[in-house]
Amino acid sequence: MIITRTPYRISFFGGGTDYPGWYREHEGAVLATTINKYCYITCRRLPPFFEHKHRIVYSRIESVQHIDEIEHPAVRAVLNWSKVVDGLEIHHDGDLPARSGLGSSSAFTVGLVHAIKGLHGQMASHESLAKDAIHIEQNIIGENVGSQDQVSAAYGGLNRIDFYRDDSFEVAPVIIPEHRRDELRSHLMLCFTGFSRIADEIAKSQIDNFKNREIELKCMREMVDEAISILAGNHISIEEFGRLLDQSWKYKRTLSDRVSTPEIDHIYDEAVRAGAIGGKILGAGGGGFMLLFAKPEKHAAIRERLKGLVHVSFNFENAGSRVVLYQPNGL
Repeated sequence: MIITRTPYRISFFGGGTDYPGWYREHEGAVLATTINKYCYITCRRLPPFFEHKHRIVYSRIESVQHIDEIEHPAVRAVLNWSKVVDGLEIHHDGDLPARSGLGSSSAFTVGLVHAIKGLHGQMASHESLAKDAIHIEQNIIGENVGSQDQVSAAYGGLNRIDFYRDDSFEVAPVIIPEHRRDELRSHLMLCFTGFSRIADEIAKSQIDNFKNREIELKCMREMVDEAISILAGNHISIEEFGRLLDQSWKYKRTLSDRVSTPEIDHIYDEAVRAGAIGGKILGAGGGGFMLLFAKPEKHAAIRERLKGLVHVSFNFENAGSRVVLYQPNGL
């Protein structure tokens, strides 16, 4: 048996430039961090005593004889890609809802690849996990997804990630004093809008609009450098980071008319009235989690103004995808 733990992520700046349709022509960059909310994958070989060969437990339970009968697209793709022969039982548990903008789908793929490699007795590097997950999601499943979620989930930490025309990427940890990191964390709030969305459809609407939004996307990429300069500059108020988030959100809303909704706009406007400096909807948009930036003394008022929403406390994490239990003999 093996259990992997893979973190979810918060993307601050540069989202949209991590899609192959963009960076293969223009290159891209993002600033993102993983948080201490996780996807857990439990995987074990299934003895041949059952009517089914494979059992997959997530929001549903699937019991099948053949891999191609599996309806969960990531599980089916990973098991076919890894040429699994033995019967497997796979359980998924997540700290936060799926389809909510925190990279949960890619965390699942990275965690499952990590678990399958472990069952096969293979050590997996951060780089190989990220590249394999990107290949599986973009080329095998054929989803309209970027490449930042897989990299963040695999590596963990607060990173600048650059994407190049040849499909390579570079991960550079953002090194700032601990007190500055704590200051950033103390200004952040995470709340659930109350509705999930199908990111693939929203992402496709953005990809189809890339040619019309080159100026906005280039500005969003440049914000990565600006944000890192703010974090690294102790003489610069951390509130500038929040103001940059607000500016980025205004750009992001132009990428597609499906990024925001009247309900999301209302939540954001109410948060600003209560004291938020900036923020954004996370992921492709359309719903899920909203990140807000505000002075710590304003958080109570914002929570009160948005008391109908679920507010989630979190911290940063640095480990990335990890094997937390490894018992190759199943004992």
